[in-house]
Amino acid sequence: MYGINNGIFKTTGFYTVMPLSDTAIKNAKPHTDKDYKLPDEKGMYLLMHKNGGKYFRLDYRFNGKRKTLAIGVYPDTGLKQAREERDKARVLIAGGIDPSENKKTVNAAKAESLINTFQAVACEWGAKKQKNWMEKTNTSRARLEQHIFPWLGNKPIADISPMHILQCVQRLEARGVAATAQRTLRVCGQVFRYAVATGKAERDITADLKGALTTAKPVHLASITEPKKVGELLRAIDAYSGTYIVRSALQLAPLVFVRSGELSQAEWSQIDFDAKEWRYFVTKTEMEHIVPLSTQAVEILTNLKQFTGHGRFVFSNLKTPKGEKSMCAITMSTALRAIGYDKDQMTTHGFRAMARTILDEVLGFRPDFIEHQLAHAVRDANGRAYNRTSHLPERHKMMQAWSDYLDSLKYGAQVIEFKKTAN
Repeated sequence: MYGINNGIFKTTGFYTVMPLSDTAIKNAKPHTDKDYKLPDEKGMYLLMHKNGGKYFRLDYRFNGKRKTLAIGVYPDTGLKQAREERDKARVLIAGGIDPSENKKTVNAAKAESLINTFQAVACEWGAKKQKNWMEKTNTSRARLEQHIFPWLGNKPIADISPMHILQCVQRLEARGVAATAQRTLRVCGQVFRYAVATGKAERDITADLKGALTTAKPVHLASITEPKKVGELLRAIDAYSGTYIVRSALQLAPLVFVRSGELSQAEWSQIDFDAKEWRYFVTKTEMEHIVPLSTQAVEILTNLKQFTGHGRFVFSNLKTPKGEKSMCAITMSTALRAIGYDKDQMTTHGFRAMARTILDEVLGFRPDFIEHQLAHAVRDANGRAYNRTSHLPERHKMMQAWSDYLDSLKYGAQVIEFKKTAN
């Protein structure tokens, strides 16, 4: 007598197994109390779980032990694909390889490659080495996100060749931004050196690209350094008719002469009114920096605190009433244009050149004091980097003298050029 049960032709004394079909799998229904199997061929079957799940499995023997290989879940894994995976497993078995152990090895390798992608390693490096890695002003992160991650972000860092990096930075060169190409390449080098130190790469492949890029010509941003014209600029800033926050930023910029991104991102928690100091981390040089605040700078900040002191940022974005976002650095450049100074006359970065020139050539302060205050990487005669507190009392005096001098220019007083001294 013959009968059919779940795709198996049943005869007296033996079973004749019929191959599975897509229709049979689709129509299979779970039992309420237990799992059951729908056999296919060559040891493979569909395990019908009582919860409704359908799982392809392969039973096999290896080194005398019965084992089961999980092939996939229906319908994500179809019948045709399951049979292909079954046949691959049988080839491994015939070659003396346990397919279950092989699967674990392959999955581990995939997981390792995901952990050690260029993007993952770069973000790990950034989080450990750069204090403001998650801030929008972090230039290293921005360069990687814009110029490297779209092409190499998901690639295992150990599989990246010098040519891969070169192709990315050459795109920048082709756009005429050679300086950005050079800086991006340097950031990649930092990531690779971190990967070497943490065992994720064998060497810094960017060293092979030395001389491969066009040397960027230095671009000097416009600045006003002639005292009479400095006074005119300061009076124009005071007359700025825009928002009070932006005018305050413009008024503070020449007094502290920091980078525009650093000024726009200043936080109230970094300001110490008692010590008259602003302390923050400089991403570009990866160092802590101290800006002594003159009486004039403290007055500007004290007045501004009434408007933005409830929030995080000194110069908060007007679109965020609670002060959770900062003003964009470009806002100050736009304000300079509004008061009549185009980019060929004066830039926000130009306040740094203004201070460097006049502090040295007019007020006669020591160059190393000035370089410290510009947050440049200053080193002593033995090549050691000075710490952030180096010459701090002298720098306090210098910053006050600088603010007083700017006031004398602004208010039209007769300016006496100080002789250089050995301060």
